[in-house]
Amino acid sequence: MEEKSFIEVHHLSKSFQVRKKREKGHWRGEKKTIRALKDVSFSIDQGELVGYIGPNGAGKSTTVKILSGILTPDAGDVRIDGQTPWKDRKEHVKRIGVVFGQRMQLWWDVPILDSYSLLRDIYRLNDADYTKRLHELTEALGLGSLLRTPLRQLSLGQRMRAELCGSLLHRPRILFLDEPTIGLDAVSKLALRDFLKWENETHHTTILLTTHDMEDMAALCSRVMVLGRGQKLYDGSLSALLREHDRTRSVEIRYDTPDCMPSLPPSVRMHREGDTLHLTYATCDFSTSDLLSMLQKAGAIREMTVQPQSIDYLIADMYREMGL
Repeated sequence: MEEKSFIEVHHLSKSFQVRKKREKGHWRGEKKTIRALKDVSFSIDQGELVGYIGPNGAGKSTTVKILSGILTPDAGDVRIDGQTPWKDRKEHVKRIGVVFGQRMQLWWDVPILDSYSLLRDIYRLNDADYTKRLHELTEALGLGSLLRTPLRQLSLGQRMRAELCGSLLHRPRILFLDEPTIGLDAVSKLALRDFLKWENETHHTTILLTTHDMEDMAALCSRVMVLGRGQKLYDGSLSALLREHDRTRSVEIRYDTPDCMPSLPPSVRMHREGDTLHLTYATCDFSTSDLLSMLQKAGAIREMTVQPQSIDYLIADMYREMGL
């Protein structure tokens, strides 16, 4: 008998009715149907850390809301740890943690420790388990000195760490993260990434991460799913996806003689800043070794750096090619 995955999603569909902007002379706008998800299927094993990416309006948040039991789909089936989220809601929410980057579950005007105490009662945690888990999470997230501070007095990065702590107090088997690093500075992002790796490796927590920050994706997820216009367009390794769309290189070069100017084909974009030449070329036109041969003919090279296109540009190119 085939073993089932921890998360099984089959032919998921969801539509919404929205009203168009009211035209002059009409009392109300016409209704329009938005198909947020169209026949989406995938499976995730226990302990996987999976990235779920796509442009705005692709259906990522809708998927998370269905998997967490907030929304009911129009069609399709979802089984998470043997349960259907919107049918077995009370049991399901005991096993999941959810963090929406733009919404807070903790109370704004009270110390975060008071919010955690209320969550302890909601999830009916015994004092020993609660104390042990709270200590573990506050140590890992660096929240020890902030427990008696009201949420409104924390920075955005501190609030996000506090939210993560609250979502994990009851030891959920799966954590849904919907753009958790939105608006965070570089230091806060790095701290959050380190914590998510630790939680995933230490407790084998399954994590589904939606984000527009491709550096988060590259740092955390070996597997990604790409969603576009409500349909799953790709499911596989991030490295394979990037290799497929990694077609541009940037080169910085300095010659021993500062005024050297190589003779290059028109397809190579080139400009000079001081004694440094900046080049951009497509790998489909010629290889890096062929370019190096052309550059060497202009003079002795003192220093040269070749870099792939940034991951954000790669993803943007990928979206364009997929027609998103």
